[in-house]
Amino acid sequence: MNNYKRNGAVTSSRRKPALRTAMVAALLAGTTLVTAPDMAFSQSYRFNSVQVDGNARIETGTILSYAGIARGQSVSAAELNDAYQRIVASGLFETVEIVPRGGTLVINVVEYPTVNRIRFEGNRRLKDDALSAIVQQQPRLVFSPTKAEQDAAAIAQAYAEQGRLSARVTPRIIRRSDNRVDLVFEIFEGRNSEINRIGIVGNNVYSDRRLRRVLESKQAGLLRQLIRRDTFVEDRLQFDQQVLRDFYLSRGYIDFRTTAVNSELARERDGYFITFNVQEGQQFKFGNVTVVSEYPEADAAVYESVLKLRPGVVYSPSLVENAIARMETLALREGLDFLRVEPQITRNDRDLTLDVEFVLTKGPRIFVERIDVEGNTTTLDRVVRNQFRVVEGDPFNPRQIREAAERIRALGFFENAAVNAREGSSPDQVVVDVDVQEKPTGSLSFGGTYSTNSGFGLAVSFSETNFLGRGQAVQLTLSGASSNRTYGLQFREPAFLGRDVTFDFDLGYSETETDNAPYDTNGGRFGLGLTFPLAERSRLNLRYTLEMSEMVTAVANPVTGNVVQADIAQGRVWANSLGYSYTYDSRTSGLDPNKGFLFEFGQDYAGLGGNTSYIKTEARAVAQTRILNEEVTLRASVRGAMLNYTKGRSRTIDRFALLEDDIRGFTPDGIGPRDISNGANTALGGNMVAVASFEAEFPLGLPEEYGISGGAFYDISSVWDVGASTGIPGANVIGNNMSARHVIGLSIFWDTPIGPLRFNFSKALRKQSFDDEQVFNLSIRSEF
Repeated sequence: MNNYKRNGAVTSSRRKPALRTAMVAALLAGTTLVTAPDMAFSQSYRFNSVQVDGNARIETGTILSYAGIARGQSVSAAELNDAYQRIVASGLFETVEIVPRGGTLVINVVEYPTVNRIRFEGNRRLKDDALSAIVQQQPRLVFSPTKAEQDAAAIAQAYAEQGRLSARVTPRIIRRSDNRVDLVFEIFEGRNSEINRIGIVGNNVYSDRRLRRVLESKQAGLLRQLIRRDTFVEDRLQFDQQVLRDFYLSRGYIDFRTTAVNSELARERDGYFITFNVQEGQQFKFGNVTVVSEYPEADAAVYESVLKLRPGVVYSPSLVENAIARMETLALREGLDFLRVEPQITRNDRDLTLDVEFVLTKGPRIFVERIDVEGNTTTLDRVVRNQFRVVEGDPFNPRQIREAAERIRALGFFENAAVNAREGSSPDQVVVDVDVQEKPTGSLSFGGTYSTNSGFGLAVSFSETNFLGRGQAVQLTLSGASSNRTYGLQFREPAFLGRDVTFDFDLGYSETETDNAPYDTNGGRFGLGLTFPLAERSRLNLRYTLEMSEMVTAVANPVTGNVVQADIAQGRVWANSLGYSYTYDSRTSGLDPNKGFLFEFGQDYAGLGGNTSYIKTEARAVAQTRILNEEVTLRASVRGAMLNYTKGRSRTIDRFALLEDDIRGFTPDGIGPRDISNGANTALGGNMVAVASFEAEFPLGLPEEYGISGGAFYDISSVWDVGASTGIPGANVIGNNMSARHVIGLSIFWDTPIGPLRFNFSKALRKQSFDDEQVFNLSIRSEF
């Protein structure tokens, strides 16, 4: 039997069957006894009628069916107790009593109340909507103490999954009229159970600091109120073990394994101490790499020629996968649809190498019957299907399906994306099931500025990376700031005409009223572009651009030099240009996970109409490597650009300028040619620019949960050549020759929730007297 207290906690206690049996037996005293000679006596009862009292919602026939006692039936005391237990077990009644009255059996019941409403009190981290989706109890349904307790446990588990292991949930009821109750869950959320310390035992090659950077779980640091990854989540530890294994496998440690993960709860129950016990093993490299063909039409020598694996390279499973992908791509070009590449690896413990033999075989004739996409309420099916390199009717290749799954997840449109293959309508048919869960992909941001001269300004930006579910990216910018008004529309189609071709559209207009230059600007831009792959690591961009720009006299009418006045006198200038850019990027598919290289080269040819003609050439190369067991990162970058006019001359706004990211130690436009005529001192930029930067990033010995590391840099930069502007009457240009500036400095990197910040302290080793030096600057850290 269940008892409840008004405004009190729900309690659930049932009377013991033996007690109920004794009560029934006592109440049946004086009834007919049937005895058998030479045996212990037993009682049996016979009732002429059965009466049910107290039921309002439950039909009498339903209760009698649970009791299982018919009129005139002879029953024993044990059978009466069984009838009572069956009625109680139905879960429909708060109390049940069976009372014999002569030849009538009376069953008194009190029905459970109905739930009037459900409320949650004390919850801040989880909103009511999220909790309502967890609980089983619902308004207008019969209240169940058992379900209430289960709901309380489910809510506590939801908090535990967020790292709040000390959360407590107490269900309470408030009695209302008409046998109704309000069900209230009183919640004490408690504090996050943070990860106080992550230790790793058994690692010799890589330090704890390096391995902790790999893990998804993080130690509690200075910004623990903002960073959620320092919250203890047990499921995340499973992911961390896989991440550790992938890290070591990609570096040749094929025997690596995690032997145990220990998580010890602090006495205050507000923090965990986690220890990963690992065995690194030995690092292996590639030995002999060969190709053997068991497919008559496939020439092993031809397929071996496309391999880029060489003996002595550190072994990595991803390199083997890349080699298989190249050979299977070659097979498709040769029309060998069902060729399969099976790597057979031989281990050589003496010299720590792995011999890899790629066997070309003819796989089973299995075709893709269809591709089913589910869970996408906004995203169109074709957006997901475009990530597959196969369509219905093509030969089935498991590796291609795995790669498609990775591309679907990389879209950034889905919280989860599962891709599985199952047998279709026949053994030689396969159905690929894609189950996705969408997430928000749009953002709307507002900003404001204030100037004592112009007052307030408003900036609005809207961006959507999955516009109308088509996988297209759209960005609209409207800025009414006091000194910089910008209006722009950008559109990108990543699968133009259903192919691996990106189409870009750019339309914009801007007006500037700068405080650091003696002129204002107006400009408009219209651009179209196509980008497509040339090879595995290279892409080509083709573009057309129509630009309008003009320099106008500043509102404040400051002192201007003769060169700037001549630039303003040109008025509005139109330029039609065709251009291209070539990009080679080895960062994602290189042979060494610790090294990467990026090279970019592009040119723009203007002169298709308009009133100016020029060739603009730009090139950039960036390289990065990690040394000392990946504790220290070295980067080097070089950039050069040249602007050559064949019609007209360059203006100040056309030329290249060096900003903070190009050379540290100077203000933006702080170096280069300057116009000092008429008492002015205006940066003119240059038609030529060269930049070289070398830097190192290293740990400072601070706990890594602080997210602080150090760096050192050495920059060499120069911008020069204003072209025909030196011939302007009255021009007085200084710094027009190539003169390299040299800067050294130290950096502090700090990973914060608002972004990675970089603090630079610099010293110019070589400069010109007219340069504008800057000893300290703060910027957003740029990633290679």
